Parts: sequence; structure tokens; C-alpha cells
Amino acid sequence: MFPSILIVDDEPSILQSLSGLLTDEGFEVKTASNGYEGLKIVEEGSPDLVLLDIWMPGIDGIETLKEIKKNYPTIPVIIITGHGTIETAVKATKLGAYDLIEKPLSIDQIIVTINNALNFRRLEEENIYLRKKTIEKHSITGNSPPTEVLKKQIALVAPTNTWILITGENGTGKELVARTIHQLSSRVDYPLITVNCAAIPEELIESELFGHEKGAFSGATSKKRGKFELANNGTIFLDEIGDMSLKTQAKILRVLQEQQLQRVGGSRILSVNVRVIAASNKDLEQEIEKGNFREDLYYRLNVIPVEVPPLRERSEDIPLLVKTFLDECAKQNRSTKKTITDEAIELMRAYSWPGNVRELKNLVERLAIMVRGEIIEASDVPAPYNPGSMEKARSFEEQFFLIDCLKDAEIAFEKAFIQRKLLENKNNISKTAKAIGVKQSYLNKKIKEL
Repeated sequence: MFPSILIVDDEPSILQSLSGLLTDEGFEVKTASNGYEGLKIVEEGSPDLVLLDIWMPGIDGIETLKEIKKNYPTIPVIIITGHGTIETAVKATKLGAYDLIEKPLSIDQIIVTINNALNFRRLEEENIYLRKKTIEKHSITGNSPPTEVLKKQIALVAPTNTWILITGENGTGKELVARTIHQLSSRVDYPLITVNCAAIPEELIESELFGHEKGAFSGATSKKRGKFELANNGTIFLDEIGDMSLKTQAKILRVLQEQQLQRVGGSRILSVNVRVIAASNKDLEQEIEKGNFREDLYYRLNVIPVEVPPLRERSEDIPLLVKTFLDECAKQNRSTKKTITDEAIELMRAYSWPGNVRELKNLVERLAIMVRGEIIEASDVPAPYNPGSMEKARSFEEQFFLIDCLKDAEIAFEKAFIQRKLLENKNNISKTAKAIGVKQSYLNKKIKEL
């Protein structure tokens, strides 16, 4: 399918010559002799690109450009004019024109500009598609009343630059909420930088957050930009902020107040423009009372509080969450998607989920991998999610006591233990070896033996 181009010009000679040349180049061309005709054609056919004259009787090019960009913002418009001035070019560009070409027209210049504009539109459309897919990926799954309240909160706060404090238990999806807010914000074209405050050692956190200069300390062999610098014009997500030391809290507070920082070992003051989203699974007001968290930092961060409900309060979302996780497993493992019975879902809805959505996801992944059939039955759901399987687990333990020989019992237990730990670690041998405190080579040997 050839790209369609609309030429809007009041000079018949321009319409005729341009139309002929662009048709020869393989474009589908329509013409209009004034702005009104042009807008009508745009409304009826939505061309891929518009070549628009500035000076025309009735509605001129600038007004026509305004209307096109108001209703069809993705259509690139190239202005053609015999009276080009800097003022006209600036005005047209501000209104969204892709480029301005002066008469007399050079066909080579027109072809190059048209192709560039069409490529630019293609990239814009790809970006819109990818952004939409990213938003879908990071969207909050579920339609329960608590989830709907959360979605409405996100929709309200995301377009603003306001700082946000997300609270909720471990595994509820606080980082997912932060990513959704960023994706729906005006800062989406800039980075979202995540800082796990609990995972960075105290002696390294200042360097991680603010960066350092070469030679600032032993091991600083080169200059490093910190997380705040990397997040400039974007969003910084301070996860588990309640685990920061009071010393680090004081340094962060200064940067947040002044939006300025110095790298470790540096003297230059750097300005940053970041939106701050913080999260904690702790009750920070209680932490303030205990003397573990600064009150001034709490009020600086807690402009808009967003609470993520635990899974036990949104059990209506479990069927949809399970379906989503089964879809993901099938894609990741390039396998057939498994289905799950209503009875199995009801077992999951009855459970209290102390590990929240993260725990549910782990269970679904385990079932998707370990269940041999295409349908996950209630009997496949293990303890403690399935009270009926508790008895089975006890009878499984009793099997060891039916073995008379100690050596045989040791082998049976070792086999069951390794199978269980491999299951917990998704059959990752190196991770399992680390978890049970043995070398990977030893575990490989045991798997072959058993």
C-alpha cells in the first residue's frame, strides 16, 4: 500500500506539478485548493502526510495546521510557502509542523523531507504501540473493589509531578504500582531508576545514590554517576526506604529539599530534577516513634499516600491473576498454556496468602512446570494451600519410618529433600546448591546418583 499525501495549495500550477511528480514517485496523491477542502479530505481519509501552503484565501495554512494537529496529532504536516520568515517557521513548528520548505520548490528536497517525515511518523506509532504494551505489562491485574480504588488513585496521581509514598505488605506489588505511575506520567520518556534501599550496604549507599569521582576512595578507579543523576528529569523509586539508616536518611533529605547533590569526593554541585516515589512495608509512623525514621523525611515523601491492599483483601482477583501467570509461564517456557479447575481456584481463594501476589505467582509457576497434564486439578495443589494434602504430606513423612535400614532411609530422605529444594528454586541447580550449602559439582553428582 502506497503512502497517501494531501497537497493543500491555492495555486493550480503547484497542485498539478507536485501531484504529478509525487505520483511518479509512487505516492497516492489528493489535492485541495483551500483549507476548508483540505480539512474535509483529512476528516474523510486521514492521509499519511499533508503538504500545506501558508498563504491561502479563507482559512490560511496556520489555522488549517491548528485544526489538523488538534484532531489528528500524528499526521505529519510540511509547510510550503513563498513568503518564508523566521517568525512563520517558529510559529508553525510550535503548532506541530514537521518542517517548512520555501518556494520555488526543489523536488529532491521535497522527496527527502517527505520520506523523513513518514519515517518519523512510523517511529512515533511504534513508540505509542510499545508504550501501550509496556503499560499493559505493568498494569494492575484485577477488578475487585480494593483494586479498582487503587487503579483510580494511580490514574489521578500519575499525570502530576507530586511525590508519592506507597505502603503495603511484602509481595503486594509496590514496585509494579511505581512503574505504572511512571508509565502514565509526563516523565515517561525519561528513566525510572529503582533503588532497593535494603539491599545496598551502608558503606556504599552514598556512592550508589550520589555517585563518586575517580579516586574518591579505595577502589574508585573511575568516575561514577549516582542513581539521582541517572534519574534526572525522570523518576527515582526508593524501595523499602524504611530500611535506610538515619545517617543516610539525613543525606537524602538534603538532596530532596535542594534538588542538588555532590558526588563523593567531588566539589561541583549538580542540580537534578526528579520525581520521587518511595515505598515501604513498614509502618513508618511507628518507626518514627521508635526513633528509626526521620519525621521530616516522612512528611517530605508522604505528599500523596497510596496503599496497596494485601491479596487476602482482594481474593476476587485471584482467578484473573492465576490466568495471567499461566499465560506468562506458557510464553516464557514456550509451552502449551495450562488451564486450572474451579475447585483448585477455590482452594487458592480460601488461603490467607502471607506472601501476597508474589507467593501466588510462585505457586502458579510451580504448578505449571510440575503438573504433567494440561489441566491443574485441586489434587495438584500442595499444602499448605490445600488442607486435604496435609494428610498426604504426613503419610509421605511416615514412609521414611517404614524403611528398616538407616542407610536406605538416609538415601530416601536425601532424594526427597533435593527434589523439594530443586522445585522451590525452579530447577536452577546453581541456586539450589547455594541454598542448601553445597557445591554445584556435588549437587550435580547427587542428582545423577539419586
